[in-house]
Amino acid sequence: MSLFDRAPMPEQQQQPREHASEINLSDWVQVVRRRWILLVTTCVLGFSVASIHYAMTPKMYQATAILQIERRSLTPLVGSQTPWLEDWWNMEYYPTQYKLLESRGLAERVVRNLRLAEDPFFNPGGRPLTSLAPGAPAAPDSPTAEADLAVVGQLANRLRGGLLVEPVRSTQLVNLTYRSTNSEFAARAVNGFAEAFIDWGIENRSTTAGNASNFLSSQIDTLKKEIQDKESQLQAVSRSSSIVQLDSGSNVLNQRLEAINKSYSDALRNRIELEARYREVMNAPREAIAESQPDGLYSDLKRKQLEMERDYEIGLKTYKKDFPKMVELQAAIEKGRQHLAGVAEEMVDKARKTAYAEYQTAAREEKALEQEMHGLKSEALDESSASVEYHNLSLEVETRRNLLDQVLKAQSETEVTARLQGTKESNVRVVDRALAPGGPSSPNLKQDLSSGLLFGLVFGVGLVLLLEYLDRTIKTSEQVERVLGLPTLAVIPDVNDTGSGYGGYKGYGGYGYGYGLSQAVAKVKGSSRRWLEKKKGDLPSRIELVPHEGPRLAVSEAYRSLRTALLLSSARELKVVAVTSAVASEGKSATATNLAVVMAQLGRRVLIIDADLRKPRLHEVFQVSNRSGLVTYLTGGADFEGIVARTPVPQLYVTPSGPIPPNPSELLASDRMVELVKAARGRFDFVVIDTPPLLPVTDATLVGDLVDGVTICLRAGKVTREEARTCLDRLKMAGVKVLGVVLNRHKLNQGGYTGRRYQMYETYGADAEPKAGSAA
Repeated sequence: MSLFDRAPMPEQQQQPREHASEINLSDWVQVVRRRWILLVTTCVLGFSVASIHYAMTPKMYQATAILQIERRSLTPLVGSQTPWLEDWWNMEYYPTQYKLLESRGLAERVVRNLRLAEDPFFNPGGRPLTSLAPGAPAAPDSPTAEADLAVVGQLANRLRGGLLVEPVRSTQLVNLTYRSTNSEFAARAVNGFAEAFIDWGIENRSTTAGNASNFLSSQIDTLKKEIQDKESQLQAVSRSSSIVQLDSGSNVLNQRLEAINKSYSDALRNRIELEARYREVMNAPREAIAESQPDGLYSDLKRKQLEMERDYEIGLKTYKKDFPKMVELQAAIEKGRQHLAGVAEEMVDKARKTAYAEYQTAAREEKALEQEMHGLKSEALDESSASVEYHNLSLEVETRRNLLDQVLKAQSETEVTARLQGTKESNVRVVDRALAPGGPSSPNLKQDLSSGLLFGLVFGVGLVLLLEYLDRTIKTSEQVERVLGLPTLAVIPDVNDTGSGYGGYKGYGGYGYGYGLSQAVAKVKGSSRRWLEKKKGDLPSRIELVPHEGPRLAVSEAYRSLRTALLLSSARELKVVAVTSAVASEGKSATATNLAVVMAQLGRRVLIIDADLRKPRLHEVFQVSNRSGLVTYLTGGADFEGIVARTPVPQLYVTPSGPIPPNPSELLASDRMVELVKAARGRFDFVVIDTPPLLPVTDATLVGDLVDGVTICLRAGKVTREEARTCLDRLKMAGVKVLGVVLNRHKLNQGGYTGRRYQMYETYGADAEPKAGSAA
């Protein structure tokens, strides 16, 4: 039977790998502890960035005034019986007021009222606006006036940037806030906005009431003159015809005249009302005209515009103005404003044309009735000129008197409203004036540092977990069992994290390692530490032979655990064990050496054979000659007794590799190798064979076929899962029995049961040094 066609034994069948395990919070805590330096670095970085941000951010002061805006009208419209309902049921009333507070027109008023063009803080190097000063001659088309208007517009747009309007939900209150780098200016600006808004409303209502009063006064004068003329005519007809009283129902013609007179009176009243309405539409603000249209198109567009602007204001709290989303939203807002202005212009033109058309229709109807009435008068004069004329004049006088009474009543209401405006009465009042803030509102040092530290912590934890997820190396015994489905025979702790390795040879790389154990004293506590300090001068400089030279160390206990695990790993007796690894520098030679030492400490005769014919090291460890050894025996140059040498460890013998041959694999696959293993079985109680790494060369599979089992050494945090799987698969394909895994250089901060186990061992300690040869 060939060395490579032996069938695997039942206990060597593939076991499930990477099975799902329960979520253990302590595992994640240990992951964070392993990379605590990275976590601390990100926290410090976040803290530093927050500190820099706080130092570089200019101090902003915030002043707030509280306004109350009541839903009531102080200027009743002509012909409206319930003017208060017009604002009460207007759902766009408050959004409109909020947008007026943010409008450029109001900001321009504030610039003029506070003379901000001359303010050295707000407009450094500014000049007085002479064309807009009180008492300046009006020259709106002059270049100076146009330049001043442009400056006011620019300053108004800049002033609006610090204003924030925040309605208080379910109330009539509005928080008017202004942010500035100067506390005094912030309070001054927000109070200026509040006062300008109140004055603006009073001025608009005064203008509307004044226009209505002027129109009604002209109509009253006209009606009085007409009544006076008609009464003079009536007296003249009465004197000339000697008529004292006429019966209006005496004939059909008089009835027609009465009806025409009544219709003419209604037409005249309708014409006056429509004319008043037309003049009101011509003088009213365009926005009010557009909102009053029955189709509701403007109101819908305005509500959507307000929603977009509100979204923009909310977005400014999260994004900057140059953020693509904010730029796109600002473009949509500007486009909406242009469209809204166009729709308003179109609706205003339509409303004015409609009002004018209605007014012209009423005027034509009045004129037609007047012409018809004149015709009837002529006809009545032909029949009974005196009676008809008298009756007609009487009706005209009565009609005009009734109309004069109505106009006088309307003028009285308008005058009352005008006088009310003179008292500066307004539906807007200042509840709390803004005061200069005592300290900056932003930046907030505590908030910035807390946010920076939190961000650094979250980012660090995320980065640690990401690196842990991307890390494919095997670090714990739990991962060994999960990935390979093999038991972990022992976990060898890393005595000195900074210790340098041994065996750094050229070729496929060194694979032995050692520790500066004298530096490990600081890692041990209690009685173990006292013992180590006494023995500090005698500590070994590398991990090989450490169970012999430093039996009280935790690493020595780990190798004794490996001895116990191997003796219990099989139902039949183990006599020949090979030690290999997946790649170089995984502690394979150190494991083989120390396993042989702890076996010899049981009083057994132990032989360790250096079968690494490419990079041998055991002759250096035991300080024996390498002139003859395994290669000499395999080539027939020596017998078995000639290649076995004593070591400083009692009951332990070594067979070095001998001269490095050109064909190591062929020699290990020869019959002489089979005879050597057979001879070693007969003369020694336990045999350990050190073999090369499995992935670079195939020597370990050749030796594994001759022994009772193979132990795989894996270095924690170095060998990847794929390399470990490939190593195991090669051994199983060759039919080699794998006893288990030794996890080398396990760091205590990697956690898990193993880390806690060795920490407890170091704390527990022992008062007396164990004697060589004591049981496991």
